[in-house]
Amino acid sequence: MPYVLPDLSLDQLIGPAMRATEVLVRLDERVARSPVGAGFVARSHFADAVSALWLEGELVHVEDLVLHDAHMDQRAPTHELTRAHEILRLRRQVLANKPDWALGRDGLAALCGRFAAAGPMGSETQLQVPGKGSAAGGQDDEQEPEDDGLGSGSLSAELAALDAALGRANAVLDAARAPATAGRDTTLGGEAAATRNPLLYDGDWDEQERLGEWKTALAKLDGLPALLRAAVAFDAWNAIAPLQHAPWLGRLLVAALLRQAGTTTAQLAALYLGARAIGRERRQSRDRTTRLIAFVDSVHESAVAGIKEHDRLMLARVQMERRLKGRRSTSKLPQLIDLVLSRPLVSSGMIEKELGVTTAGALNLIGELDLREFTGRGRYRAWGVM
Repeated sequence: MPYVLPDLSLDQLIGPAMRATEVLVRLDERVARSPVGAGFVARSHFADAVSALWLEGELVHVEDLVLHDAHMDQRAPTHELTRAHEILRLRRQVLANKPDWALGRDGLAALCGRFAAAGPMGSETQLQVPGKGSAAGGQDDEQEPEDDGLGSGSLSAELAALDAALGRANAVLDAARAPATAGRDTTLGGEAAATRNPLLYDGDWDEQERLGEWKTALAKLDGLPALLRAAVAFDAWNAIAPLQHAPWLGRLLVAALLRQAGTTTAQLAALYLGARAIGRERRQSRDRTTRLIAFVDSVHESAVAGIKEHDRLMLARVQMERRLKGRRSTSKLPQLIDLVLSRPLVSSGMIEKELGVTTAGALNLIGELDLREFTGRGRYRAWGVM
């Protein structure tokens, strides 16, 4: 059933929308001109990614996400942590591109296609076996390694045979897929749709058609104020549900919509974070006006929380910069300050990697800045600003 655009009750919506827009624009202006703007944006990505999983009932610790992003996991990453990191990467990707990229043809295909084609939160991978002629093997096609008497020649022959078997198997699979995918639009993963696992995907769920319906509804919202347009676009996304395994992508696309409209320019609105302050009964109410007001209020909450966080980082920066007086020009403390402000927390390993110091040097720098230890552990500790 196509999504029917609502008759907006402007007398109920315009007040909350104006209030939320005012606070959001004020936050964006502060971030654009702030010395801690880059750090604030980097931190907001982590907070929003964790909040996205929180809304789905999954708990991801921000320290685990920070360490996973730095490739310094202390344990095997969980499925929830992997999903949170995917959201983190998508936020960075959207903000790194032009404002109209995410909702354009290429951007929408990149953001939605990875989930439409590859499953809940991953991408297709290909098995590569190093052997004769491969980059990993480091051998030319016309050169055979000499047998040194220890079996290296037989091993090379076995690898070559395995490569040939894999090549024949891939050729058979390609030939089998070709008739099923002929004439199919592969913009949003149509090629992979023909081979989807029926245990994971509903065969009657046409993601391309649903996404086209959402884009049609979005095109009909021209002329509305940016925040009201975003609210209706998000409500339409939930009603149409274009993607089976990535319903959370709607808030990210709506945040990109606000950036495209110029409401935010220096940041990407943390809409997941603001939604945590809104009760579930309001966010998922049967009354559409209640849902729209709940979305607008979530934007207001995210902007208010952002202003408080920005002011806290400014105060922390001033306090830490006082410790730079009398330091040598080669001191690593200024770099450590920038690193601490750009992450919710840091470990000694992260400091060693980013600043190029030893473990003892990292601990000495942490002591000089008097950073707060967050974990309360004797090993695998992490620090941050108050």
